[in-house]
Amino acid sequence: MPVAQIRRWKVSAATVVAVLLSLTLPTVAATPASATTTAYDSTYYKNAIGKSGTSLKSALHTIISPQTKISYDAVWNALKATDQDPNNTANVILLYSGVSRSKTLNGGAVGNWNREHVWAKSHGNFGEATGPGTDLHHLRPADVQVNSTRGNLDFDNGGSTVSNGGGSLVDSDSFEPRDADKGDVARMILYMAVRYDGGDGFADLEPNEKVNNGSNPYIGKLAVLKQWNDEDPPSAFEERRNQVIYDTYQHNRNPFIDHPEWVEAIW
Repeated sequence: MPVAQIRRWKVSAATVVAVLLSLTLPTVAATPASATTTAYDSTYYKNAIGKSGTSLKSALHTIISPQTKISYDAVWNALKATDQDPNNTANVILLYSGVSRSKTLNGGAVGNWNREHVWAKSHGNFGEATGPGTDLHHLRPADVQVNSTRGNLDFDNGGSTVSNGGGSLVDSDSFEPRDADKGDVARMILYMAVRYDGGDGFADLEPNEKVNNGSNPYIGKLAVLKQWNDEDPPSAFEERRNQVIYDTYQHNRNPFIDHPEWVEAIW
């Protein structure tokens, strides 16, 4: 038999086998690789399990809304616990730059760290009010100058290198955190959108697909935040932080740290 004919016969046979297998093997629904389970699924999250879309968002809002609120002044000491450097208990790890800095260097001077509102407090005009203005789930220690560079910018990809920013980028209308903090930022923003829905006397915070949101109660870009959530899954540091806030301070959790797949399930 000529070689060409042998090759044709082999391709044909392979095709037949593939067709037969597709007809005889049962279809098995795949479980998403990103799906997670936690010790809180049967307790804290029990009313959210199995839901999606607006039903999931509503259920999570109900679950996480009961919380102990702290003053803005109390945030200083809280951050010293939530963001403690696991390798040096005298220091905190700064958002955006990743620098480990002494807990005692909190303040407003160059070389200090201060309290960064990841959901910029001007986006919804809640300022430093007890509630969204003091919610530890989006407040992080940050270098004073890097924090000033971020200002109240929305989040997006691209820009020029931020001085001492650990690889963060900035342009005229957006800020891009260093890679190791991108998922953290996304999950903090989306926590705020679920927790603050227009009740409590505060604005309804929502992500959108824009930058230059100004004082409107929106932060973008949602598509980029979703991408960052996928690319930078929760770290041990982020998970410990969530636990400390739950155990010691607010007694509520950021559900997107426990279940990052819920970002896609809602948005």
